[in-house]
Amino acid sequence: MGATGTLKAVLFDRDGTLVVDVPYNGDPQLVQPMVGAREALLRVRRAGLATGVVTNQSGIARGLLTEPQMHSVNRRVDQLLGPFDVWKFCPHGPESGCGCRKPEPGMILEACNALGITPDEAAFVGDIGADMEAAASAGARAVLVPTEVTRREEIQAAEHVARDLGQAVDLLLTGLLDPTPNTTGRNASQDQGSPA
Repeated sequence: MGATGTLKAVLFDRDGTLVVDVPYNGDPQLVQPMVGAREALLRVRRAGLATGVVTNQSGIARGLLTEPQMHSVNRRVDQLLGPFDVWKFCPHGPESGCGCRKPEPGMILEACNALGITPDEAAFVGDIGADMEAAASAGARAVLVPTEVTRREEIQAAEHVARDLGQAVDLLLTGLLDPTPNTTGRNASQDQGSPA
């Protein structure tokens, strides 16, 4: 497996990051890639990096969709944007206290284990604060790509913010987020001149 610097894999949130968020979606026909998702993933794969999806799916616990329905949606995402090297999902609700549901780091750690890498060799791209918290807890790099549902405080709290998936991949492939002893913790969007 190839690598860019110390980066060996890029993991992505599913809904609102790779595909348009349809709450509790159980219908694969409703899957629509986010603008630029195909191109961003192609660049990651061409760089020799593994890709994966890490997604909270509390609709299963809430009885709003079944696990087979979720898998059918995931297969459609894989058809449109894959193949992904690893998939991890959490079927639990927010009150379950599980260690896998983001902002807990469980799924990111499991994905890294499945890929045979350590968390500091991975990056996670998501659209809300829970994604960033999960990555930080796991020890992975993180990039926030805000959407209309991302709260302002989540954007302000994120260490690295990109305007879209393409810019997030730029930041990762150029090594700008590689850990160094002199990491300043600046917001990547400030470095790149995009609005936070």
